[in-house]
Amino acid sequence: MDLNTLRETARAKLKGYCRVCSFCNGIACRGEVPGMGGVGSGSSFKANVEALAHHLLNMRTIHEVRDPRTNLTLFGCELDMPVMAAPMTGSTYNMGGAISEEDLATSLLMGSLQAGVMGMIGDGADPTMYASGLAAIRGTKGRGIAIIKPRGQKEIIARIQEAEAAGAAAVGVDIDGAGLITMSLKGQPVGPKSLRELREIIQATSLPFIIKGIMTPVEAEMAVEAGAAGIVVSNHGGRVLDSTPGVAEVLPWIAEKVRNHTVVLADGGVRNGADVLKLLALGAQAVLVGRPLAIGAVGGGPEGVALLLNNMRTELIQSMLLTATADVRHVDRKILFLRQASALG
Repeated sequence: MDLNTLRETARAKLKGYCRVCSFCNGIACRGEVPGMGGVGSGSSFKANVEALAHHLLNMRTIHEVRDPRTNLTLFGCELDMPVMAAPMTGSTYNMGGAISEEDLATSLLMGSLQAGVMGMIGDGADPTMYASGLAAIRGTKGRGIAIIKPRGQKEIIARIQEAEAAGAAAVGVDIDGAGLITMSLKGQPVGPKSLRELREIIQATSLPFIIKGIMTPVEAEMAVEAGAAGIVVSNHGGRVLDSTPGVAEVLPWIAEKVRNHTVVLADGGVRNGADVLKLLALGAQAVLVGRPLAIGAVGGGPEGVALLLNNMRTELIQSMLLTATADVRHVDRKILFLRQASALG
């Protein structure tokens, strides 16, 4: 399988729910929720991509880095690179039924496993969504993280227990899903959580707990106070609130506050290995990839997901070699050049 074939296959199957644009920037699909786009004007989706584009890489070629280290350990799992598949569900209403929920979850987790990394599973209004993800976790012998919507406390804890039984490596709540239109349309209420409620959920499990959807330093500190083993800096792909900043804009301030106390992950606009390196330089320890891997799953199943992830690792290594970066665990922010601060304008 090659990249062009994968993309053409995905474009045909997605039937306009995703145009599989040559560069995924949220313009063609703005306002398409349900669908693959960003909510409202689409500005939050676009902000993620634009924020990364403002950061360039300083090329350095006089150094002794020859074999960059890309592997690391997160939540007890060894990863070949600091990249994970983001939790995604809703094939029926977001992807036009291009593939089943079971095939989507299996493709994301099995493809991640083939590429030496790990994927997350999501939750949704249809019970088959979470159940399909749990089945995929069992199929990969626990190489998956279960992310649950911010439902009622008892419902969340029940789903945590299901994830534990499936052997999940970690669990979490995507608190950035508090305003999801698709959940409301399906009669599944979700909403914000208080610090007390987060503590109660986290104390209900011995697994590492991740809070996804942190966009301010204050809430990052609250997540640490609640006991989170990790946070994901994310605006839910721009799908819940219009006019938010991009993840790469807020990440440095968040990482500065809590990186020494919890694992910091970033999710927003990653399209290639250079983007991965940029977010590591801005303070993330690993990144999540969403829409590109959904296209991989639709266009090529597990092999399609693995193909895209392996390409990303090749790009990451190349970017590390050309910025004198020896280890993904120690990325110097000085490798970044901020376009808007340059004398060239």
